[in-house]
Formats: sequence, structure tokens, C-alpha cells
Amino acid sequence: MNLSISGHHVEVTPAIRGYMTSKLERIRRHFEQVIDVNAVLSIDNLVQKAEVTLHVRGKDIHVESVDGDMYAAIDTLIDKLDRQVIKYKDKRLDHHHHALKHQASA
Repeated sequence: MNLSISGHHVEVTPAIRGYMTSKLERIRRHFEQVIDVNAVLSIDNLVQKAEVTLHVRGKDIHVESVDGDMYAAIDTLIDKLDRQVIKYKDKRLDHHHHALKHQASA
């Protein structure tokens, strides 16, 4: 998994980078076929925003989160991303099973 974390009007410290990396391990537990992760952390008028684009085979998943605290924004972002990855994984796996069920009943 290639991980790219950049900051816009915020310095990406080793603590923030480590926090983001540890949180992204949760995504890898659910879905190991992650190719690339691009994260952008930004601050604009005391509003802290975190966004991630996750590249998996056949799809890019983009999630944004806005909060007053950078760590809270990252936590919310990871929760949203986790739900999206599980949804994508379920669609990929269930798609084939439904086709088999419809063929057997017809």
C-alpha cells in the first residue's frame, strides 16, 4: 500500500503521520487489496479538514471530514472510509452470489 499524506496550511508532523498510519491499518484489516492512499490535511479559518482518496482495483473511494480538531477529523474520516470500504467489499463479493442464486431458481 502506497501512502501519501500531505498538508495544506498545516505541517504534517511525525505524530500526525503515525496517527493516520495506525488508523489506516483498520481499513487494511477489512480489505487488503488497497493499492494507493492519498490523504490531504488542511486548515482554513480554524476549520480542520481531512480527506482521503483510496484507490482499490476498479474504483477510487473519496471521503472528506470537517471538524474543529485534526485528530477528531481523522477519526471521523476513518469511520466513514471504513463504512465505504465494507460496502464496496460486500458489493464485490455478493454480486457473484446473487447471479448463482437466480440461475439456480430459474
